[in-house]
Amino acid sequence: MTLWTFRRCYASSGKCRLVGQLHWSEKRTVLQIQTGQCGTHTHSGLAGYFQYTLFMITSKGYIKASIEPLVKGIVKSIDIAHSNMKPGRIYRSRGELDGSSLNRSPHSYLNNPEDERHRYTWNTDKQVLVLKFTGLDGDGIGMLSWFAVHAVSMNLTNRMVSSDNMGYASYLLEQDKNPGQLPGQGGFVAGFSSSNLGDVSPNTKGPHCANTGLPCDYLNSSCPVGGTKMCMAFGPGDDMFDSTRIIGHNIYSKAKELYANAVEEVTGFLHSAHQWVNMTDVTVQINDTHTVSTCKPALGHSFAAGTTDGGGDLNFTQGAVEGDPFWDGIRDAILGKPSNQTQECHHPKPILFNTGEMNWPLPWHPQIVDVQMITIGSVAVVAVPGEMTTMSGRRLREAVRQELESEGGFRDSDVVIAGLSNVYTHYITTYEEYQVQRYEGASTIYGPHTLSAYLHKYRGLARAIAQDKVSELPVGPQPPFFEKNLFNLMGAPTVDKKPDNSSFGDVLQQVYPVYRQVGNKTFVTVEIYDNRTNNWDVVYTDASWETRFHWLKGSNQQSNSTVEWHIPPLAPSGSYRIRHFGHHKQRKGLQAVITPYQGTSNVFRVTASFYYQ
Repeated sequence: MTLWTFRRCYASSGKCRLVGQLHWSEKRTVLQIQTGQCGTHTHSGLAGYFQYTLFMITSKGYIKASIEPLVKGIVKSIDIAHSNMKPGRIYRSRGELDGSSLNRSPHSYLNNPEDERHRYTWNTDKQVLVLKFTGLDGDGIGMLSWFAVHAVSMNLTNRMVSSDNMGYASYLLEQDKNPGQLPGQGGFVAGFSSSNLGDVSPNTKGPHCANTGLPCDYLNSSCPVGGTKMCMAFGPGDDMFDSTRIIGHNIYSKAKELYANAVEEVTGFLHSAHQWVNMTDVTVQINDTHTVSTCKPALGHSFAAGTTDGGGDLNFTQGAVEGDPFWDGIRDAILGKPSNQTQECHHPKPILFNTGEMNWPLPWHPQIVDVQMITIGSVAVVAVPGEMTTMSGRRLREAVRQELESEGGFRDSDVVIAGLSNVYTHYITTYEEYQVQRYEGASTIYGPHTLSAYLHKYRGLARAIAQDKVSELPVGPQPPFFEKNLFNLMGAPTVDKKPDNSSFGDVLQQVYPVYRQVGNKTFVTVEIYDNRTNNWDVVYTDASWETRFHWLKGSNQQSNSTVEWHIPPLAPSGSYRIRHFGHHKQRKGLQAVITPYQGTSNVFRVTASFYYQ
């Protein structure tokens, strides 16, 4: 008997639910869907829960207000799931989704062997795998889907919390399966998971210079005026909200189709294998005479250039295989010069941050990482602590499939990569892609043989599962547990002030009287008046795609909040109001007191026509 808990985020608020907990024994499955909280891969989420120095610096420290709700929600979800399991079945379905992804480093991809590239039609993976979960009565209770695309439809100008295109796909499918329920409520949970998305962008119009409209330089993704900052990928929509909607809807539509057609039942046993690995010291025998090794972590110059989904602010460019005397001098003066051993190990990467040799106040990058694999019947989920490129993921899937099927116990295996699992270690390119040193290669922190090391380790996990020898796997070195030297650069928030003769929660700009149709804690509710019960019913929250909540910090310790409701065409006619909930900080004597407040708009009507009785 084995238990496996897996979680997924959804919708625009970052609120999440426990997708399920499996108890697999004698070809029977037990699945429970319950409420909880978690994180997902998005570039528009909260930060402050990593404990390595580089990540803490970029998020202004370790922020308890970010991590505590995540931990408490996940633990609560597991507790509830344990006491609410029921029998069920799992079905799988496969398909392809085109028109929703683009390789953002095609020059790197083309450096892979020609005969290997000719085995594939595309330079990104179009495959979608859906697992459909039902009760014994056949009623659908949940699904998991994997598709390789970055959650960067919301671009770097965004200042709102969003789970991006994957979150919108989840929101749409859950709305389908939980009619009339608010986000996060209802029995059906739709999980949309990351895969080998390292070089895959959803911005399908491709990179163009924002100031001229002309294509960017192919090799280094820069513009004649403005450099990498001006080279940005767009599309397919008119703006980032439209692009998120289009890509998310594409993913949702394909998943819904595959879910409806899923009839191939997944049977067998559930197995899991996990090891801790010191990724700075893995040696791999690549042929009869040669071995290769991983390196201490380091980031290259092209890391600072960013990608076509969001370029860096300084004069770095992708594809840099030589250092820059100016920036190298600043690095040496402030952070120290990389050792000769580290520079040689990472060749041809010119090192910008030698993070593996930087340990104050805590290590800047992880050394001990997880490798993990779960098999559900003939479906293998490979949990990878980083972002694999398209070809890296293909090699890993093939290697795992070969090991699983070599013993005869697995047939017609589906191997999926659950990217960005457990700890985060940036990117994982192929050896050939690494030589080009675009953003992904420069961000492959354990050196040019990082993928070889992972292939070696995951082959070992797959072999142990296939031979039923998981208990013989060594646990590996335990990762450090940081209690001291965690820092927070944000400082305590100041008290909040309001203009004279006003109150917190006052509505600054009222709604119009008439508009034409075009659970847990929330900052925003949209409520409709029910004439039958004389009650206000919540129909949208801050987790709904149709709402947007902006908070703007102003001067003199005063701030304003703006709530938007983008009224959908099918919104019922009726009387509505918008409410905002928040907290403000004030000083009472020597103590700072946090006090809740709320604001409510005037009542307004939504109607199919401005001419109404």
